[in-house]
Amino acid sequence: MAGGTLSFHPDDRYNAFLRTIPEVAYGEGRLSGVPVAIKDNISTAGIETTCASRILSGYVPPYDATVVSLLRREGAAIVGKTNMDEFGMGSTTENSAFGPTKNPHDPGRVPGGSSGGSAAAVAAGLVPLALGTDTGGSIRCPAAFCGIVGLKPTYGRVSRYGLVAYANSLEQIGPMAASVSQVNLLMSVIAGYDHRDSTSLDAPYSHTPDSDIRGTRIGVPEEFFGEGVDPRVASVIWDAISLLERKGAEIITCRFPSMPYALAAYYVTCMSEASSNLARYDGVRYGPPPDVKKPWHEAFQERRREGFGLEVRRRIMIGTFALSSGYYGKYYAKAQAARKNVRKDFRHLFADVDVIAGPTMPTVAFRLGEKSDPLSMYLSDILTVPANLAGVPALSVPCGKVEGLPVGLQVMGRWMEDERVVDVAYAYEQGVKA
Repeated sequence: MAGGTLSFHPDDRYNAFLRTIPEVAYGEGRLSGVPVAIKDNISTAGIETTCASRILSGYVPPYDATVVSLLRREGAAIVGKTNMDEFGMGSTTENSAFGPTKNPHDPGRVPGGSSGGSAAAVAAGLVPLALGTDTGGSIRCPAAFCGIVGLKPTYGRVSRYGLVAYANSLEQIGPMAASVSQVNLLMSVIAGYDHRDSTSLDAPYSHTPDSDIRGTRIGVPEEFFGEGVDPRVASVIWDAISLLERKGAEIITCRFPSMPYALAAYYVTCMSEASSNLARYDGVRYGPPPDVKKPWHEAFQERRREGFGLEVRRRIMIGTFALSSGYYGKYYAKAQAARKNVRKDFRHLFADVDVIAGPTMPTVAFRLGEKSDPLSMYLSDILTVPANLAGVPALSVPCGKVEGLPVGLQVMGRWMEDERVVDVAYAYEQGVKA
């Protein structure tokens, strides 16, 4: 394998990385020698992978996730693992067991989450490319807060093999970078069929972004500008939509009736799946071994209490309750019915429009420690979770600032039309540069 060695010694003042690799060998390919950061819930052979949780301290995977193998095949230099909310559970990267990541635009503010380390690493110029994961907005939220581009692909278009599971039916690995063209390149490397992932689709990605969006119908749901959306953010978003209209797109206001139920459906679903997935961390199969001198159930409880952070424990308990006998029908089954309505609304909308546009986040990045109430934190995901419930592609592209802090324009597309989403974002990006 021809290539070389890259020295990587970043000035990580933002706590974007949990661990770095000072000397990285790389091969030839489309990404030859390009530094790429990997979120810490994606398996990397020989490199500790903790999901920013103490319960996985010291765990070194014996294999690469499929996306990492694909990056190495194209010559990428895997330079480190990035900080995140523990097991992906959060929207700020404050839930990490190893301290919060800071926003490069204002170190007193959050970078978003849960892929905050990846977003901050790109925004700070430490790496040009990074991988994140998106369960309910965890690529798009930090992309918006840090002023970079992040794509949540169509569910199944990128292999999840080697991703440490949080909520299987919702999460996707996706690219993060400073520009749409870089995200497009990274997507072309990591997308494609993988027989080791039962949810994988045979849908490789090979696309050249096109800024000609004349005739593209862009739907703008009224609900995306409802209660909780900062009017200053809304103004920036409408300016961005107006630019797209000047580029030849047709703007169509529309309704998204299931929006009031999407957030509740998402959280019941993801917490229930988290309860099931994280049951394996018992100190026997995964996690540090418990004190065997104690009764098993006491050792099990103690190990999980010490190993999991507060937010992870909260979500496990809520999910276990939602799945318990007598409550399954009241919570989980109803959440799945609401999820079907979200999918139905997307189908109806996409019969009349080609993409949907609106804010990525209802506000700009808030201050570290500002959102101490879990409910207010969950509400910040209201605009991103519908795409995960439906499995459709969604991208955040920087579109302006409010008081010096970035705002992200979110573009959602039909299932398997990631390319069209990229084109609309690229058209906006090129329109700003013109």
